[in-house]
Amino acid sequence: MARPPASSRPRVAALRYRPEAPFQDVAPRLVAKGQGLLAERMLELAKQHGVPITRDPDLLSALEPLDLNKLIPPELFQAVAVTLAAIYRANQQLNPPLPAAHD
Repeated sequence: MARPPASSRPRVAALRYRPEAPFQDVAPRLVAKGQGLLAERMLELAKQHGVPITRDPDLLSALEPLDLNKLIPPELFQAVAVTLAAIYRANQQLNPPLPAAHD
């Protein structure tokens, strides 16, 4: 069976940003990337575990050449910040904060 062209195979990159201990990330970090079957499995696992998924082909293209477990370079901070802000807003809409309890 012929493999589909590389341009039609799924591609993914996973970022982590955990500024709190024990991680203490000072910037988002590229923690996984893949294409084809690996990308499909990563997406499946992300969905199963409630990990937010966004689609940004330009950001993905910028992340793909980076080494794993490295902080993203400063030139990608704004693009990643926009993506993280969109995820944060979506999470807030799905899980609004509970009203404060009054004694």
